[in-house]
Amino acid sequence: MPQPIYPALIREALATVRYPGNGRSLIDNDMLADDIRIDGRRVSFSLIFDKATDPFIRSVVRAAETAILTFVAPDIDIKGNIKVITRQATPQTPAKLLPGVKNIIAVSSGKGGVGKSTVAANLAVALAQEGYSVGLLDADIFGPSVPKMMGVEDDTVYVAKSDDGRDLIQPIVKYGVKLLSIGFMVDKERAVLWRGGMASNALKQLISEAEWGELDYFVIDMPPGTSDIHLTLVQTLAITGAIVVTTPQEVALADARKGINMFAGKAVNVPILGIVENMAWFTPAEHPEERYYIFGNGGGKRLAEALHVELLAQIPLVASICEGGDQGVPAAMANTVSGEAFRSLARRSVQAIDSRNATLPPTRKVEVTR
Repeated sequence: MPQPIYPALIREALATVRYPGNGRSLIDNDMLADDIRIDGRRVSFSLIFDKATDPFIRSVVRAAETAILTFVAPDIDIKGNIKVITRQATPQTPAKLLPGVKNIIAVSSGKGGVGKSTVAANLAVALAQEGYSVGLLDADIFGPSVPKMMGVEDDTVYVAKSDDGRDLIQPIVKYGVKLLSIGFMVDKERAVLWRGGMASNALKQLISEAEWGELDYFVIDMPPGTSDIHLTLVQTLAITGAIVVTTPQEVALADARKGINMFAGKAVNVPILGIVENMAWFTPAEHPEERYYIFGNGGGKRLAEALHVELLAQIPLVASICEGGDQGVPAAMANTVSGEAFRSLARRSVQAIDSRNATLPPTRKVEVTR
C-alpha cells in the first residue's frame, strides 16, 4: 500500500533544496506558499520568488520536483504542478500619457531673447485659427511669459473632478487655445527660485494632472538652452517633433545648432520639424515692402541648409508683434504682415508634421537607465 502523503513531508523535502541566490533552503527563505494541495498521489503547491525575472526560477522548480520524488515517493504526480508566484507585482504597461493628444510640438531655442515664446504662442493661436484643437504649455519654468502674451495673466486656474473621479487642473481657454503655465501657480512679482527637481515635478504635474482632452496639436514652449527641464520633457512625453527658433545673428545660430544637436542626438532622438528665423528683418509698419537686415541676412536659412532641415518661416521684426504680446493680443490674430507670417508658419508646421508622421515611426520617450 502506498505511503500516505502529508504536508509535513513536502516541507521536509523542500528543506533540502537550496536557492542558488543565497545558498539557503526554500523553507528558510520562506519561498513555499501556504497552498499545498494533496489529491491522492497528485501534489501541487506554489513557490514564491522576489521577482518574475529571477534567473533561478526554472532550476529551482526542477530541483523541487526532484526533491519531492526522491524524499517523499517516486510515484507522486508533481511534474508541472508547481506554480510560480512573485512578491513583486509584474509591472503593467502604463497608460499612455495624454492619450487624446495626436501631435506634440516642442518649440525651443539655443539661447534666450530670440522670441521663442512669441513664436510658440502665435503658432498655437494660428493653428487654432486653422480649425485645429490646440493646447499650449508654458514650460519655461523660470521665465513664464505666455500668460501675459495671451492676455490671461490675472486669470485663476481651477481644479475640478474628472469623469473618472480625479482632481484635474482646468486649462484656461483663450483664442481657441487651451493653455497652462507655471506662471499661474507663482507670484508674478517674484523670481521663481526652484531647484531642478522641484521645477521638473511642477512641470510633470501640469502635464499629467490637467484636463487637456482631445488635441490635434500640443505646443510646448520650452526653456531656452539645454537643461534638466528638457530631459524631463523628453522622458515624460513622446514628442512628435521640435521647432527651433533663432535670429540671424551668428551667436544665436551657434546656440541654435547646439539645440538641434540635442534633439537629433541618439540619446533623445526627437525629429527636427524645422527652423524659424525670428527678427529676420525690420519692416516699418508704414512701408511693409521695405526690409532692413538689422541682425544679419539669411542666417537661419543658411543654418537650415547646412543641417538639412526645413526653414519653416522668416518672421519680420515689427513693432506690432511686441505691442501685441504686451497687450495680450497675439500678432497671429491681426490681418498684418506679421500675422500672415505666423499663419504661414502654422500651415508649414502642419505639413512638416504630416510628412514626419508619414515617413518616420512614432517618437519614443527617453528611457532612464541606471
